[in-house]
Amino acid sequence: MKKFRNNGAVGALLDEYEKTILELKETITSVTNQQLTIIIDHKTRDPDCRSIQTILSHVIRAGYGYAIQVRKSLGEEIDYIDAKLLNSVEEYKKALNAMFTYNEQLFEEYSDLKIEEYDNEKKMLTRWGQLYDIEQLMEHAIVHVLRHRRQIERFLIEM
Repeated sequence: MKKFRNNGAVGALLDEYEKTILELKETITSVTNQQLTIIIDHKTRDPDCRSIQTILSHVIRAGYGYAIQVRKSLGEEIDYIDAKLLNSVEEYKKALNAMFTYNEQLFEEYSDLKIEEYDNEKKMLTRWGQLYDIEQLMEHAIVHVLRHRRQIERFLIEM
């Protein structure tokens, strides 16, 4: 029997975020260290989308970025992290776990956080220029992992 978090909408968001990360880790399980670094998309202008390695580094950096965005909106003075290229799938799996734990800690530290906001003046302006409340940002985080998991699956087919 699967265990679900019992803290309402936040629990649902964390459960689904964790599920997407587990699916991503399953997708990369058979990727060799050599395959990790092969440039698959030579045409993209986005340096984060050229290889499985760059995609995974981007997913991890962005995952921290969502929690940092919320922390900043709550008044914390904290810097965004830079993407870091890792050398193995095992390192990426550990980094994905650490990133998810960082997101969980946000909701543990701010257990009474209001995640829905209808007033656009009170929403967060993201680094890419959209206004989100916390719920929308976490939903974006989930779909972000799904989109890049799909991208990696396509890269694996091309290999």
